[in-house]
Amino acid sequence: MVAALAVTGLGILGAFVSGSSHDGGLGVFAVIVIVVGSLSFGGFLVVQPNEARVLILFGRYIGSVTDSGWWWCNPFAKKQKVSLRVRNFQSDRIKVNDASGNPIEIGSVVVWRIADTAKAVFDVNDYEEFVTVQAETSLRHLASEFPYDDYRPDTVSLRGNADSVRSALQGELQSRLDLAGIEILETRLTHLAYAPEIAEVMLRRQQAEAILAARKTLVQGAVSLVQMALAQLADSDLVELDPERKATMVSNLMIVLSGDHSPAPVMNTGSLYT
Repeated sequence: MVAALAVTGLGILGAFVSGSSHDGGLGVFAVIVIVVGSLSFGGFLVVQPNEARVLILFGRYIGSVTDSGWWWCNPFAKKQKVSLRVRNFQSDRIKVNDASGNPIEIGSVVVWRIADTAKAVFDVNDYEEFVTVQAETSLRHLASEFPYDDYRPDTVSLRGNADSVRSALQGELQSRLDLAGIEILETRLTHLAYAPEIAEVMLRRQQAEAILAARKTLVQGAVSLVQMALAQLADSDLVELDPERKATMVSNLMIVLSGDHSPAPVMNTGSLYT
């Protein structure tokens, strides 16, 4: 700034001197100095925090200014402003088929920012639109790679393995956006549900599986309790059970422990053998 002012002031002073001395050569030099000094003011630029300027000189990329402050560059360079702030993109709810072929609705949010200004400006036509398209494409591909629910214990599912799914989505999206110099900071699923046409059927299936899992747990617990009861009776001298009495006791205990309702007591006044 000081140099530009000095050059311009020198040119003005030379113009006054040439006018008073009628020196044509000095006047031409003074005009040239004034023009150069005036043009140099066009090279100054102010860069705000989280902002960058991409410099293009006669169609050639000459660099980027990413540090905030007051800078000077070639006054003939084009200075394109690029924001480095963190941004969010929330996709619409899209309907796709999961790995099992079931139609589901899914949505996501992507947190991103520009890491390479040159790639963002020159390698893609519109980097914001590029993020939008690639985010939806990656989400569709992710949904087709995993089932909605984990019906088998060794299966990674969209609903049951949120961290694994998030990591897979972020990794795939980052590989797609490296071309545009975009850095993915975080990805999250914002919506996940069965499509309306099969939601009721799948709800009944989930309820049936929940009942089955609960029954399985009840039976396993009942068997353990019966085994413990028989073992303790065998170790004590309280009563001696023959095989038939053991079978009857096991049957009664299983009914009591596995039933949905509280058992009704029955007084047995007879004998198992009559």
